[in-house]
Amino acid sequence: MTGPKSGAGPGSGGIIWHKQNLRELPKFRDGTGYLYLEHTRLEQDDRGVRAYHSEGMVTLPVASLSVLLLGPGCSVSHEAIKAMSNTGCSVLWVGEGGVRLYASGQGESRSALRLQRQARLWANPESRLRVVRQMYQMRFPEPLPEGLSLQQIRGREGARVRDAYARYSQAHGVKWENRQYKQQDWSQATPINKALSAGNACLYGLSHAAILATGYSPGLGFVHTGKMLSFVYDVADLYKMEVVLPTAFREAAKPGDDLERRVRTGLRDHMTNLKLLERMAADLHRLLGGDEGEAEGTAPGDLWDPEGDVQGGINHA
Repeated sequence: MTGPKSGAGPGSGGIIWHKQNLRELPKFRDGTGYLYLEHTRLEQDDRGVRAYHSEGMVTLPVASLSVLLLGPGCSVSHEAIKAMSNTGCSVLWVGEGGVRLYASGQGESRSALRLQRQARLWANPESRLRVVRQMYQMRFPEPLPEGLSLQQIRGREGARVRDAYARYSQAHGVKWENRQYKQQDWSQATPINKALSAGNACLYGLSHAAILATGYSPGLGFVHTGKMLSFVYDVADLYKMEVVLPTAFREAAKPGDDLERRVRTGLRDHMTNLKLLERMAADLHRLLGGDEGEAEGTAPGDLWDPEGDVQGGINHA
């Protein structure tokens, strides 16, 4: 429900106030409706959750929403959050255009099957290696030769990244030496390194939102490991060369002191045009096994047993 002057939302652009039917919600993928709001106040009424904006008021179809992304200028009442939790709608507090993720609230009835599937794939060395190889393959336009070791694949990936930086450097006339990022010495970074860091932060925010919204864990990384955002870095790396580099080099080639803002604004529009949020969700499901057997409803779920899960919510005496 972006206001007429507040720009596009993530993915397919959010909802323009009074310009679209709220029943025709944009999708991460089939069956996963989402809505991006800016400068809106949310309150509960007897029929659901109402959204108040300078252009008017509408009732949100929270029962059919999987994810609600709250951008700048949003406020939400305690009762409205309770109502959305009761319908299983996840709420994410994000930056403008979804390029930051600040906090998240999980819908109470969301199934844990996707998280469990991710954990099984992560914990088994064979399945983890399979996912890692698939993630590297997604970065290359051509198929990787059979039989390559993981070390050989990393070497090919390093060469691909090096060539991409050299290509964009030549195309935009921006000198490139190496990637340097020192948060404590930010003022000494070159313009292109500042542009890349600002752009990567935006991509991490959108990747984090996609992971949480689709029910996976940001901490269970396959390529990266040891950080609470390891899987965020995994997912962002699938798109970094395509999404961040063109914008970062283009803006670094321009004069002006507002480099980081220009990178963030350019990336917001670029990611919207690419419908990147939808792509991320579809890629996540493809990598981690899809939605087969997803459970719905508010049942307590099964009970674990070494012989196979058994039905929960009943007295086994």
